[in-house]
Amino acid sequence: MQSEDARLSKPARPVRLVVGANRGIGLALTAAQLADAEVEMLVATHRGSADLSALRALDQRWPGKLEMFELDVCRSADHLRLVDFLADLTNGVDLAIHAAGILHDGDLQPEKALASCDADHLMRLFQINSIGPLMTAKALMPSQPRKKPFVFAALSAMVGSIGDNRLGGWYGYRASKAALNQFLRTLSNECRFSHPNAAVVALHPGTTDTGLSRPFQQRIESDKLYDVEQTADRLLNVLGGLSSADSGQFYNWNGSNIPW
Repeated sequence: MQSEDARLSKPARPVRLVVGANRGIGLALTAAQLADAEVEMLVATHRGSADLSALRALDQRWPGKLEMFELDVCRSADHLRLVDFLADLTNGVDLAIHAAGILHDGDLQPEKALASCDADHLMRLFQINSIGPLMTAKALMPSQPRKKPFVFAALSAMVGSIGDNRLGGWYGYRASKAALNQFLRTLSNECRFSHPNAAVVALHPGTTDTGLSRPFQQRIESDKLYDVEQTADRLLNVLGGLSSADSGQFYNWNGSNIPW
């Protein structure tokens, strides 16, 4: 595995990018794409404090295909380093998936009512779930050839749909995912002119058995709770069928459209 400071070799085919690749759905997406013989290289980002044992195991299994890159999606300096890192790629990235997100962490928990809303917690949810993916896209675009077909996708959530909101609650998570959806829709409109062959989409992965969903799985039927490998395969299947005509959409894991 090369150091992130080393100049990247320039592969014959474009690379893939997964943000938040060290655990959960991001890790499963990384593993599935490394196993794909058509993938020349995969850039896997992770926070500096992350447990990297699973990524290192993948690197040993598929030597020479994995590039690990330290990225805190809340740090502008890290995104600037990502710009420089990707600039060494001749042909850009053919698929970028932003899988990093937050629902709960310590005192930060989904709100059951307005009285539970905390301004600092709301700010953190927006910083990670909404602004982080947009800044990743901003870092990616300078290295993408203007006429290149590629996909930029971010994991959203069904609860981010305003049209589908019938239960209320979860103010911060719902709103941060709705904001993410608006960012992606706006970016897709800009890309019609700046990168006309790009597809920019939001994806709902379904309720997946990860640390993010685990505290809230009690009422989920077993056949509605998916393992990470199943979710990764489904998402990659949806992404593999996209073209620029699909840009600006919000997709479920089965390829159906979700109302905004």
